[in-house]
Amino acid sequence: MRHSSVRGEGATARTTEEISDGGADASATVPPPRGGSRAARRAADRRPGRRGRRRVLRWVASVLSLLILATAAAGYLYYRHLNGSIQTDELNLGETKLGGSKPNAFGQTPLNILLIGSDARDDEANQSLGGGRDTFGGPPLADVQMLLHLSADRSNMSVVSMPRDTMLMMPKCTEPGGKVHPASKGLVQTNESLQRGGPGCTVAAWQELTKIPIDHFMMIDFKGVVSMADAIGGVPVCVEENVHSRNREGKGSGLKLPKGTSVIQGETALQWLRTRYGFEDGTDIGRTHAQHQYMTSMAREFRKNAKLTNPVKLNSLAQAAIQAMVVDNGLNKIDKLYDLSMELKKVPPGRITMTTMPWVYSDKPGLDGRVEPMAGEAEAVFRMVREDIALDGKGSGTPADGASPSPGASASAAAPSTAPSTAPAAAPAKIAVSVRNATGGRNGTEARVKNRANDVAALLVGKGFTKAAAENQTGAEDTTVIRYATDAQAADAGVLATALGVPAASVQKSEDVSGITLFVGKDWRTGNAPATPPPAPTVAPTSAHALNGDNEGACMPIQPGFTW
Repeated sequence: MRHSSVRGEGATARTTEEISDGGADASATVPPPRGGSRAARRAADRRPGRRGRRRVLRWVASVLSLLILATAAAGYLYYRHLNGSIQTDELNLGETKLGGSKPNAFGQTPLNILLIGSDARDDEANQSLGGGRDTFGGPPLADVQMLLHLSADRSNMSVVSMPRDTMLMMPKCTEPGGKVHPASKGLVQTNESLQRGGPGCTVAAWQELTKIPIDHFMMIDFKGVVSMADAIGGVPVCVEENVHSRNREGKGSGLKLPKGTSVIQGETALQWLRTRYGFEDGTDIGRTHAQHQYMTSMAREFRKNAKLTNPVKLNSLAQAAIQAMVVDNGLNKIDKLYDLSMELKKVPPGRITMTTMPWVYSDKPGLDGRVEPMAGEAEAVFRMVREDIALDGKGSGTPADGASPSPGASASAAAPSTAPSTAPAAAPAKIAVSVRNATGGRNGTEARVKNRANDVAALLVGKGFTKAAAENQTGAEDTTVIRYATDAQAADAGVLATALGVPAASVQKSEDVSGITLFVGKDWRTGNAPATPPPAPTVAPTSAHALNGDNEGACMPIQPGFTW
């Protein structure tokens, strides 16, 4: 079943409050019958009805870690007929396909999942919860965007939020029906990506910015958040003072809480996740920090006290949440969601790190209050995710069962279906390589080095790539990149990367090339090889505002004028 929504070009970002969701591990047991002998209780446990109910509840408990943290639906596994109700959309509408996450030397594959909160007001329930009558039926905005990275060894999880007010260059996105949304000529607010063909364009924008291969997405709307908050029976949150999110013009989420810790659920939880006016400085950044506090607290609550003893309630919640959720085609079956949940639940809350993309206020005319990725530090966070480095600075665990490096080892059962199957690599002399001069870099502040494509092509010929040739076309890349057009070319592109010392993350599948193409970036303006990159950071920069999943002392500062 395909997801459909009203989409349009040229819409401007409107002021909205936004949503998010999160969670972690859960477990549930059914108590034995009171009284009677132990043998009688064992016999009762063996009755088909009791055994079936207990098995279903155990499945539901285990899947909740994914369904909360990844904004999915409680109780997916409760009724298999819900399979046909799962709404799907295309994973990536952009031209650059990174081919999915790659296994490490132990055959372990990391996973990157983009969590999207849509502000769609496309039905009565979402209109009632979202307000903003003038936006009813309009194109939705991706007002929450969080990239969830699950480490290859399943020892840790990192979540990187992008503020809604981030300004980016949008890539070209093409809908399955053929409608083309051209690449933007200027900066566009990131939440408008959803209006350029759907969540697949939001994924494309993230990949273009971060160079991180995104394996899946999950998108949820207002009513889905309320359903999930009700599922766990409440989440503790903390404010440093009494807060009421409502200004003189009537703007705000309406959240009203007393100083200290409160347990929130339902619409109050939605208000918390949407609150901007009243937290910190009243900007989208404070709202992001509040969402992180909520998600880490929710993860701890599921560890402590998951209440899953009401099958009727679970079924109702599952159906309501599924109606509010959209996933990519790789997650279109119950068993796929179940396998993914089993991977996510392996990470304890203490190894979950919530961060915000490092940012700076834009200095561009007309963009007051908007932000852009912070040079250097945003890339440091992205690089850590690309290279599977834990953002909490604690490193990774040991490979399961004491495994030794084995490039041929099979990947995890939860590995993405998007990874290409690679044919055997050809000898260098049989690999055709086109070379483009991209030495000016993306910002265009440096002139391209003249004849650089010719010089590098000659270098490749000397290395045995006798079919290498310079192209008249140019490019703009900060780092040297190898792109290829088809899965059959992947192994040959890898041979070229090895010969030049180009990292695997810089080898990308793309619809923008017809064969293996080497883009000589700003890092290779001279010499016989790209410049060696500096060592990767080992912990997230302080500008990422990291919050650990075990931090129970987090409490939101309150904006002056919003207390009572």
